[in-house]
Amino acid sequence: MNGRLITISKVCKKFGGVRAVDGASFRIPPNSITGLIGPNGAGKTTLFNIIAGLYQPTSGHIFMDGVNITGLPPYELFDKGLLRTFQIAHEFASLTVRENLMMVPGGQSGERLLSAWFHPARVASEERALARRAEEVMEFLTIRHLADERAGNLSGGQKKLLELGRTMMVDARVVFLDEVGAGVNPTLMKTIGDSILKLNREHGYTFCMIEHNMEIISRLCHPVIVMAEGKVLMEGSAREVMTNEQVVLKYLGSGFSAGAET
Repeated sequence: MNGRLITISKVCKKFGGVRAVDGASFRIPPNSITGLIGPNGAGKTTLFNIIAGLYQPTSGHIFMDGVNITGLPPYELFDKGLLRTFQIAHEFASLTVRENLMMVPGGQSGERLLSAWFHPARVASEERALARRAEEVMEFLTIRHLADERAGNLSGGQKKLLELGRTMMVDARVVFLDEVGAGVNPTLMKTIGDSILKLNREHGYTFCMIEHNMEIISRLCHPVIVMAEGKVLMEGSAREVMTNEQVVLKYLGSGFSAGAET
């Protein structure tokens, strides 16, 4: 497992008689942007939910840095730096963008009533530090102009940027992105893609992303994992994936051209 941040080993998940994930195994290298693609119903999101502690696997294991993290609850994985986003953003709609960011870090003194009563200076100091960090995150993601906007009023793409920003408020090591491009216009998608690349190259973030847009996959991801019918079909570069006959047959379609957008 050396050189592998996350190892998925023979993971299965049954719902009744249906195997949503069927013996999936692959590794996510540190400091990589790994793409996870496949047709609807391939088991991608179910696998994400298992990795993130939302589902218990029927069998198999997940390792992080060689340590078995299978079945740990999301809050424990959060403390280890493993985070996930969702295809539909889960923002606090009535709070501002700044407040959404400041809500993220756990263990804040202000969350405890006694600290708020007896240590107000400590609480105020922490809040100032969080506010500074939120400003840095918004500047990085070019959403500083939205700081005081209620999150519920944001566009789909802006909400995806906010979710990415929330991962930056803690020491995230690996972030699982579920269809970050879904419903996002091309201009905002370029901003999101640029931010992901910058976080990966300059800040050492590791990403694994589910995505159907092969242009986004080609630009951001290496390696690319292909799933079909709950199994891992192949792993390779975006070019290798898009020219593989089985992948074209099962997912991309017979009319797909590796030089075309999809």
